[in-house]
Amino acid sequence: MSRFGGPEALRVFDVPAPHAGPGQVRIRVRAASVNPGDRYLRNGALGPTSPAPPYVPGMEAAGVIDEIGPGTVTDLRVGDRVMAASNPTLPGGGAYAQYLALPVHAVAPAPAGTTHAEAATLPMNGLTAQLALDLAGLSAGQTLAVTGAAGVVGGFVTQMARAAGWVVVAVAAPADEQLVRSLGADTVVPRGAGAAQRILSTVPGGVDGVVDAAAIGSAAMAPAVRDGGVIVTLLGEGSQAIGPDELRRRSLRKLPAYVPEYMGDRSRLDALRSQVEAGGLILRVAAAFPADRAAEAHRLMEAGGVRGRIVLEF
Repeated sequence: MSRFGGPEALRVFDVPAPHAGPGQVRIRVRAASVNPGDRYLRNGALGPTSPAPPYVPGMEAAGVIDEIGPGTVTDLRVGDRVMAASNPTLPGGGAYAQYLALPVHAVAPAPAGTTHAEAATLPMNGLTAQLALDLAGLSAGQTLAVTGAAGVVGGFVTQMARAAGWVVVAVAAPADEQLVRSLGADTVVPRGAGAAQRILSTVPGGVDGVVDAAAIGSAAMAPAVRDGGVIVTLLGEGSQAIGPDELRRRSLRKLPAYVPEYMGDRSRLDALRSQVEAGGLILRVAAAFPADRAAEAHRLMEAGGVRGRIVLEF
């Protein structure tokens, strides 16, 4: 992008290809996912991410290693199929590009048997879900409510929580009930106004925690949580946030999941890969577009109702 704005701000640029420096590998990107957070770089909410345009969005990619930087120690080899989570707020970090040079510890083998498009939906979304669960910190048998359970991050949270032995109450549209149950939800309550009260009807006394993947807001979801419980938020809340006095009165914890804390951790990416290969995580691609149709992909993403990730292919 040379300017911030709506989807129309996205267009193709010819720029010099980056090269892998010491401690880095270069990926010939074949697919990059389109995530809701990408709009915040596109519309300027995050401010300039490099000294000069073009500004490049994108937080996760998959492709093939085609260059290893000098002195880089790694088990990865040229030609390996890989996936990576990248930070577009750092210079050279945006994944909507044919080539991406990243620190080697931010790159991991793609799950066996997946396409590039499927693998591109895993790194950032999976790390976000894992971080949310780690922050919630529940134990087997405790109950977690998940908003946006039909979405990619909410779906990963649901699958991971069930694998950990947690009881999952999913908040989703009635049309998505079969989907979220297939992901492991024990109970499904309709989304929309009154969702917290419907959770309470299902779990008298309140759930032990909430992961608010749909960004409904901690104020709206707090009534569904027992005193002393936890609310994990994934996006900025603004006026939808519960106040500090109410948090103290009920001994609630409200914890934001800031995914850059987990980016660049090869061991966590490897764990996600293993979960996919074992059948514990389902990768969902809603649609794939050629990279030069990124504006169209963003319009579809912003229209809502997409189940799975939209992917750009290079």
